[in-house]
Amino acid sequence: MTTEPATRRMPGAPCWVSLMAHGLSATQEFYGALFGWEFRPGPQHLGPYARAFLDGREVAGLGELAPDRHLPVAWTTYLASDDADASAEQIRSYGGTVGVGPLDADEAGRMAIASDPHGAIFGIWQGRSMTGTAVSGEPGTPVWNELVTQDTHSVGPFYEHVFGFESEAVVSADFDYLTLYLKGRAVAGIHGVGSALTRERGPHWMTYFAVSDADAAARRVAELGGHVLRPARDSAHGRLATVADVEGAVFTVIEQR
Repeated sequence: MTTEPATRRMPGAPCWVSLMAHGLSATQEFYGALFGWEFRPGPQHLGPYARAFLDGREVAGLGELAPDRHLPVAWTTYLASDDADASAEQIRSYGGTVGVGPLDADEAGRMAIASDPHGAIFGIWQGRSMTGTAVSGEPGTPVWNELVTQDTHSVGPFYEHVFGFESEAVVSADFDYLTLYLKGRAVAGIHGVGSALTRERGPHWMTYFAVSDADAAARRVAELGGHVLRPARDSAHGRLATVADVEGAVFTVIEQR
């Protein structure tokens, strides 16, 4: 569950993750203490925004919502695009919705915020001076992105048509999962969870962050004022835990094998 930097730049591949929160300062403190991130100002086209760095390399973005915008606080996965405007048209053509943009993020690139036909929100990023996450797979960096939805067969074709993914189903009687490939490389997944998908959360993209110790990371989340939603457990790809930050943004930490 990791992708090489060159793969992440392919059109369609997850290339960046960003979080819009209500309290930017407190959110920076949480992730700085959890992952060791440092922060520098980023494009301000949607309000206050900072880029997170680990050892001098860009790994994620944190922004602040306007006080009058009572939106769910969640991590957003951005998919790479060579042409954000063309991608937006494709999204609309196959039943998705473009809610923001496309618009320029200063000199960094051009972006849009969209949702698939089932309502899962994701971003589009056409990089210029900033092409995306500089490192993946090391502790404190994004390592995988996965769409959690009701079932794979009804939404898989949307992502295949719009972004050119090839998909491979995980063969299991009780596990509905598609691995998405670009040029033979696994770049993301779609997990159908059926009735386990809550009405409050709905379909959503999940960001996985690599950690050196999933149990210790979950404990640290709780110490910092976050919540452990699913305690650390073993999986085929490593030990992982599902957690939420101080404002309730959900993400997964994974200790890779």
